[in-house]
Amino acid sequence: MKIRIAILFLVALPLYAADELRKLDFLVGDWKGEAQVLSGPGKGEHAVQVETVRWKLGGKALLVEGVGRKKLEGGATGEIVHDAMGVVWYDEAAKQLRFDAWTAARGHVDAWFQAGDNSAQWGFDSPEGGKIRFTISLTDKGEWHEVGEYSPDGNRWFKTVDMRLAKVK
Repeated sequence: MKIRIAILFLVALPLYAADELRKLDFLVGDWKGEAQVLSGPGKGEHAVQVETVRWKLGGKALLVEGVGRKKLEGGATGEIVHDAMGVVWYDEAAKQLRFDAWTAARGHVDAWFQAGDNSAQWGFDSPEGGKIRFTISLTDKGEWHEVGEYSPDGNRWFKTVDMRLAKVK
């Protein structure tokens, strides 16, 4: 009987991992839109953001690549202001989704990650102190809406990023 339970567990765990990752199917594709990075009340910069999301390793990892370029007058774009990539994967030892992310400006971040129905949330402790989190949701219009927030204490949250993207492919 113990052998049957062990076999059932070994079969069920990969299925659970796959189910958790598959909740992120809504992100797969090519996306483009605008992001606003807020640096204080009434202050901020606008960027044209492109996100590319693909399954890798036979569905065991989700690769997310994002590039934002400063939005100039007349809709033109300028210098790169955001260059990042990340990999979402299921950590079987910890029994949870993980997110390894890198930015050109800051390097590596080991983040927690939670997937919901057409939504996700991820975050990490800021090296400078405080906490950072991002909440992604699919809107009724099919847009990727992502809000970034910073908290100095884990209780009060301040919006730092507001991004809306349309699926282009």
